[in-house]
Amino acid sequence: MIRLHYHPMSTYSRRVRIALLEKQIPHELVMVDMVARKHREPAYLALNPYGRVPTIESDGFVLYESTAILNYLEALYPQQPLTPADLRERALLDMHIKLCDIQMGRQTGMIIFPKRFLPKERWDEKAMAKAKTEIESHLDILERELTGKQYLVAGRYTLAEVCYTPFVQFLALMEITPPPAVARWVEQMLTRPSAVQTAPES
Repeated sequence: MIRLHYHPMSTYSRRVRIALLEKQIPHELVMVDMVARKHREPAYLALNPYGRVPTIESDGFVLYESTAILNYLEALYPQQPLTPADLRERALLDMHIKLCDIQMGRQTGMIIFPKRFLPKERWDEKAMAKAKTEIESHLDILERELTGKQYLVAGRYTLAEVCYTPFVQFLALMEITPPPAVARWVEQMLTRPSAVQTAPES
């Protein structure tokens, strides 16, 4: 049984929750109360010394960092595959996952964390504007990738979509209007049952 330590507002935890649902993997959810700083207590730091989520336990094996967890789950439970078998398509998948983290993950966090949790007087609006510009530039590149296609890789839903879903959830909050092919792709992702079930409350 997989045990997932997570927080419901964590974008990276949500990736793992989506994959678990998509692959129909039995699992137990353990909510880490980060407001109460449970992620900084010795018991949790013994599992994840960085004090972050997600972390999984799998028959005594502990793993953290979302993409490592996703790859582990894919290897451990190959049914309902979320990675293509073809070598080149798998390389493209790895590229898109990495680009998601580099070009979207950090920038999204810079905008949505203050908008969700901080009063406006504490926002770094210059940094937020720069992050928004970087995201919009990335979406323009994705528009070219997605034009005439339903999904990024192999013509089907893969870990690329799993990784992007938690970030594109907040495009409206970030006041970003995606170009048309990206908008269709986003709608497909956000209406999947796994995305609906794991959507943050705010």
